[in-house]
Amino acid sequence: MPQKLEGSCHCGAVRFTIESSSPVPFENCYCSVCRKCGGGEGSTIYVGGIESTLQVSGASHIQKYQAVLNRGTKDEVLAKGERAFCRECASMLWWDKKVPGEFYPFASAIDTPLKPAPREMVLCFVKDKPDWVRLPEGPKKLFERYPDGPGSGSLEDWHRHNGEWIE
Repeated sequence: MPQKLEGSCHCGAVRFTIESSSPVPFENCYCSVCRKCGGGEGSTIYVGGIESTLQVSGASHIQKYQAVLNRGTKDEVLAKGERAFCRECASMLWWDKKVPGEFYPFASAIDTPLKPAPREMVLCFVKDKPDWVRLPEGPKKLFERYPDGPGSGSLEDWHRHNGEWIE
């Protein structure tokens, strides 16, 4: 049975619960959106959630942001997904890439104790990492962009391969 996760923003205006088959945060992202929106070196990206189980209180406090990618270039485009954050305290809550059934709360918004970081981390957008950011110690898989395609380390693939998937 999937794990029930509880989450919230920093000020408590938004609270949510969701069930997850993939509750281990195994990936750090260093893209400009994660760095700028998260206010730091990057994000320990999301865990997976089952969208149909999402329950939110304080929805009126949620604001959405759709990033512009490649801003100021001929390749400028809106990101496919939206980030939800609390309009009161600006805490990042989740990323929604608009795929039915899929939902991605940020690990930083989860209040339920999660497992410790895995032995091997997946690090994406390392080409965008500023020089002042130090990569985590230990084994890691590095990707210049976001891993994509079969065997690339998708959320479900990683959890199944590492015996962490919860049916």
